[in-house]
Amino acid sequence: MRKLIATSCITLLAVTFFIYTSIPIALADAIEGETIVTLGEDLSQSQRATVLEDMEITDEDEIEIIYVTNEEEHNYLGDYIPASQIGSNAISSARITLRNDNTGVAVTTNNINYITGAMYTNALATAGVSGAEIYATAPFTVSGTGALTGIMKAYEASTGETIDEEVKQAANEEMVVTAELAEDEDIDEDEAVDFMNQIKERIEQENPQSAEDVRDLISRLADELGISLSQDQLEQLVSLFNNLRNLNIDWGKVTDTIDATRDWISDFAESEEGQNVIQSIIGFFQSIWEWFLSVFSNN
Repeated sequence: MRKLIATSCITLLAVTFFIYTSIPIALADAIEGETIVTLGEDLSQSQRATVLEDMEITDEDEIEIIYVTNEEEHNYLGDYIPASQIGSNAISSARITLRNDNTGVAVTTNNINYITGAMYTNALATAGVSGAEIYATAPFTVSGTGALTGIMKAYEASTGETIDEEVKQAANEEMVVTAELAEDEDIDEDEAVDFMNQIKERIEQENPQSAEDVRDLISRLADELGISLSQDQLEQLVSLFNNLRNLNIDWGKVTDTIDATRDWISDFAESEEGQNVIQSIIGFFQSIWEWFLSVFSNN
């Protein structure tokens, strides 16, 4: 029985690790189309080299590099998080590779400890970004709040499309609101991300016409999902989504992008390549568990 439980836990850890890990899995081998790199302007030369190596970008690669300034980070985040949290240096960097527009957005991270890949994905879907593989990274552990600015900047450069400035602001706000929800001891990261997704889906379905309609929609959905929101959290969500409601956002495309991303992850997990990755991670955890048992069995 103990072995069965241990094996189940290991399998669950492995699958979770694959989907939400901060390590870029198999992205380099699957690169299709144009790739652009964004670098924080304040990286030192050695940090820049570390980040590019982490992205598997070499001097031989003809890759366009775009720099993101700390001023830009403050411009997009200053209304939503303290200046001290944004910091005085632009460090977060990203690699974006375009795919078919109908394949969603998949984001993996490294050295990012506050924003998850799924949070980036949701905010980018709101901003109209689709068909992209993205890897956000830093030379040391950072919050990652500044990376979204660079990702959207790179997407614009890659596609020639311009993302409305108000939509950029709203996408950054959504990212921060989702991260803050996930800090609630009663709401984990997966629940926060799913809740935000479902609000978007309901907005598309119900087309609320006022802030009160948005408040009612969010309250009803929270009750359905068993999520207890404080008054401050509710007002924060109402403010965000009422603002989004008034912007020129194609909610159908947003939900299509989210659905396509789920399919992308699911298809990879079921593919031979994905199964090999999962099995290798299971083997890694299995070896740790066996070592753990051997230590205690000898005592």
